[in-house]
Amino acid sequence: MIDEYRTLYQPGKSEISIEKSRFIGYSAPISSEEEAIQFIDKIKAKHKDATHNTSAYVFGLQNEIQRYNDDGEPSGTAGIPILEVIKKENLRNIVIVVTRFFGGIKLGAGGLIRAYTKGAKIAVDAGQVISKRLHNIIQVDIDYTLLGKVQNEILQNNYLTKEIKYDQSVHLFIYVPINKQGIFKKQLTEWTNAKCEITKGGTDYLTVK
Repeated sequence: MIDEYRTLYQPGKSEISIEKSRFIGYSAPISSEEEAIQFIDKIKAKHKDATHNTSAYVFGLQNEIQRYNDDGEPSGTAGIPILEVIKKENLRNIVIVVTRFFGGIKLGAGGLIRAYTKGAKIAVDAGQVISKRLHNIIQVDIDYTLLGKVQNEILQNNYLTKEIKYDQSVHLFIYVPINKQGIFKKQLTEWTNAKCEITKGGTDYLTVK
């Protein structure tokens, strides 16, 4: 696992005109290769009358899966430039489709590469790049009398609470950045005068502004 990675916040769409050709860039975050394929198929169905629906996607925290498709454009002028935008932006788990409606003027290989690069870039910008940072989920067991104080300290120190469970005591589940686990345990000991039990649970990636 990696500590942090960049991806998209949401699906994006943007459009440009180059030498009378329309280029519509679509992007989306994905959680599987199947999602990428479904997204590409959806755009192809939406623009069945387009000249080309070129695409690329990357999936996996180590970029294990990388695919691209020129969809009839000269080899190396569409899919690879789109993929290169994803890699240059250091993005993971993302799919891009750039749809082209031919305007009658040929762009040449260099022109196509620049056009599809631009189409991919505006699609990425429209989807808003975010960072996902790895957090530990720390379980904190405390007495009810300490709940108000601990919740206030957690809020003041910018930790995020995943959930709270109640029985004979209170069980808080807190997202803690992996590089702050030691600090968090020390803070808890101070906040509760060592009257707490701390257990490490799983991990999860959270969006970081």
